[in-house]
Amino acid sequence: MVFSKRKMKQFLAFGVTIVLVICLYKSWGSPTNGVSHYAYDDGDSSAIGGEDNAAIDQEHRRAGPSPERLVLSVADRRGQKQQPNDDAAAGQAEPLDDVELALAQSKPQRPPLRKGAFVAGSAQKLHQVPSLNDLGPDDLDRESRLNELHEAKRQILKLERKIQELEGRIPRKYPDVTFLNYKNRKRILITGGAGFVGSHLVDYLMMQGHEVIVADNFFTGRKRNVEHWLGHENFELIHHDIVNPLFIEVDEIYHLASPASPPHYMYNPVKTIKTNTLGTINVLGLAKRVGAKVLIASTSEVYGDPDVHPQPETYWGHVNPIGPRACYDEGKRVSETLSYAYAKQEKVNVRVARIFNTYGPRMHMNDGRVVSNFIIQALQNQSITIYGSGRQTRSFQYVSDLVDGLVSLMASNYTQPVNLGNPVERTIQDFAEIIRDLVGCKSKIIELPAVEDDPQRRKPDISRAKKYINWEPRVPLQEGLMKTIDYFRKELARSNHSQRNIFVPETTEFRSLL
Repeated sequence: MVFSKRKMKQFLAFGVTIVLVICLYKSWGSPTNGVSHYAYDDGDSSAIGGEDNAAIDQEHRRAGPSPERLVLSVADRRGQKQQPNDDAAAGQAEPLDDVELALAQSKPQRPPLRKGAFVAGSAQKLHQVPSLNDLGPDDLDRESRLNELHEAKRQILKLERKIQELEGRIPRKYPDVTFLNYKNRKRILITGGAGFVGSHLVDYLMMQGHEVIVADNFFTGRKRNVEHWLGHENFELIHHDIVNPLFIEVDEIYHLASPASPPHYMYNPVKTIKTNTLGTINVLGLAKRVGAKVLIASTSEVYGDPDVHPQPETYWGHVNPIGPRACYDEGKRVSETLSYAYAKQEKVNVRVARIFNTYGPRMHMNDGRVVSNFIIQALQNQSITIYGSGRQTRSFQYVSDLVDGLVSLMASNYTQPVNLGNPVERTIQDFAEIIRDLVGCKSKIIELPAVEDDPQRRKPDISRAKKYINWEPRVPLQEGLMKTIDYFRKELARSNHSQRNIFVPETTEFRSLL
C-alpha cells in the first residue's frame, strides 16, 4: 500500500512538471533558449511531492533522462504544442502555424516513436512509453542535433518573414525625373503602353516630367515592362481594351495599341482588325472631344511586298487584301485613312508614323520576329531557323531611336506620314550570322519553307524624317544587339517574380555621344 501511494505521488509530480515545462516552452517560444528539455524545477517538485518526491527526482537526475522526459523531447521535436489543461493531458495538439507547417513538410520523414498518453495516475499507459534501452547514445545525440536544427530553421523562417514585412514598408525609389510646372507638364495617354515600344516611350516621357497614363489590355503587353513606375505620382496604369471607348482628359495621345508580330496578330485576325479600326475611331473621338494631339503608330506593312525600293512615304503599297497578313496590313491602312478623315472633317491634330522593324530589350520572347527568334535560339544552342532562302532583306532600328523619332514627330508641325526606320539594309542570313557570333554559340543555320506573303525587300526612305523632324537612327547595330542579347539572357535565367526589371535611365550626355 505504501508503494502504491508513493507511485501515485510520483505520477502526480510528473504530470504537474509536464504542465510547467510546457508552459515555459510556450512562453519562451523556443526549447533551446538556454533551457534544457529535461530540466525540472526542484522547488516545485519538493513542494508538491514532499521530501520523498525530491529524493526520487534526484535519483532520476543521476540515472539520466527518464522515459517520460524522452517522450516530451519527441513531442517537442514533432512540433506538437500541448495545452496546459485536460486536453493536453489527453494528448491533443494545436494546429500548426504556417511556419511550422512549412518545416514539417520539408523535414525528412522518420519512423515515429511509439508513445502513449502520459496522464498522471495512469500506470497502464506509462508502460506504452519506449524505454531508453531501445535508443542508444548516438540516437539521442542525433535527435538532439535534429531538434536544434529544426528550431534554427524555424527562427530563420520567422526572420525572413519579418524582413519581408519591413521591406514592404520602405517607400519605393524611382529615377529622378525632371520637374515640370503645371504650364509645361502634359497629360499623355499611351495606348498599348505596356508593350515593347510603348514601355520605352513611357520611360522617356516620365523622365521628361510629364504625367503618363497607360491603357493596355495586356494581350501582348506586360505589367513587368512598366512595373518600375507603379506608384509614382506621375504614372497611371489602366487595364483597358481600346476597342471600347475611353473617357479621360489628356493633352496628347500615342496610339500604339495593336499586336505587331505575325504570330500575335494572326492569332485573332478579327480582333486585330477591330483594334486598328474601332480602336483608332475611339482614340480619334477622344482627341476630338478633349482637343488632344494624336500620333497614330502605323507600320511599314502598309507597303506590303513592295515594288519600289527603298520605300518612300509617297508609295501606295502592294498588299494582298485577303492574305494571312491582311488583318494587320489593311487594318493599319484603314487606321491611316481614319486619321486623315478626322483631320479633315473634325479638325483633329494628327501625326502618322510608319514604323519599320525595331528591336531591343522587352521584346516578347515568343513574338516570332527575326531578332528575338535568332537570339533565343542562339542562347539555347538550338539551330537558327530561317524561313525561305535567307536572301530577304530587313532594316532594323534600335528601340531608343524609334522613341526619339516618335517624340520628335509629335512635337513637330508636320502632318503627313513619316517613315521611322534604319536605312541600313541587311539580309536575314547576315542577321543570323551576326547574332550567332555575338552570342558565341555554334548553332547551325537551317532553312525552312518560306512564309506566305513574306516581303522580300524592306528598306525605308527617311528623307522626309531628316528634313522635317531632324531625325535619323544613331545606335549601331552591334551595340543594340548586345543590349538585346543581354536582356534575353537574363530573361532565360529568371526563375521567380522577385527578379524585377531594372530601369537605368540614360543621361543626356550618353545619348548625345550615341
